Amino acid sequence: MLNRIKYGLIIGAAILLSACGTTVKRIDANETVDLSGVWNDSDSRMVAEEMIQDSLSRVWISQFTASSGRPPAVIVGTVRNLSHEHINVNTFVADMSRSLVNSGQVDFVASSNERNEIREERKDQDLNATEDTRNAAGQEQGADFMLTGQINTIIDVEGKEQVRYYQIDLTMVSMANNRKVWLGQKKIKKLVKNGKMRF
Repeated sequence: MLNRIKYGLIIGAAILLSACGTTVKRIDANETVDLSGVWNDSDSRMVAEEMIQDSLSRVWISQFTASSGRPPAVIVGTVRNLSHEHINVNTFVADMSRSLVNSGQVDFVASSNERNEIREERKDQDLNATEDTRNAAGQEQGADFMLTGQINTIIDVEGKEQVRYYQIDLTMVSMANNRKVWLGQKKIKKLVKNGKMRF
């Protein structure tokens, strides 16, 4: 009888532990999932795509192309996170970069970090590559416009509810004369009801 009780307890404990184990379910990378209410990959992708589409639909592109006879070259500068939470700005910049490149309406110039790596490779080629495959220094394309921005938040909390308000501002600036040719703004507002509040 004692053995049966022990055996039953062991089986019960095993069932209980298996019920509390981690489960993993693969979902579509584009599916929107809001677990905590904070900025997530869906927000990043949605904001980047909408704001870049708005930017590319404005007159600054056609004006530049008409006057220069070529599409504008764009570089993404600093996007500052001035929000209350940790936001991986790099994924947001990558989303914007992808939207710009894939639009086919602008030439996209590598960032300063990327350029430094490429310049090191060029120096290596200068010493080690054959003359017909070597890429010479001084042939880089300069940017005509720089895209910069910032992410801000306002958090309003009462009890177990909070409103998370995000405002994303982007600015396209002419490298030739510092003229702002496009100002974009996207707002996101989330009502979060949770037993554990995050700030």
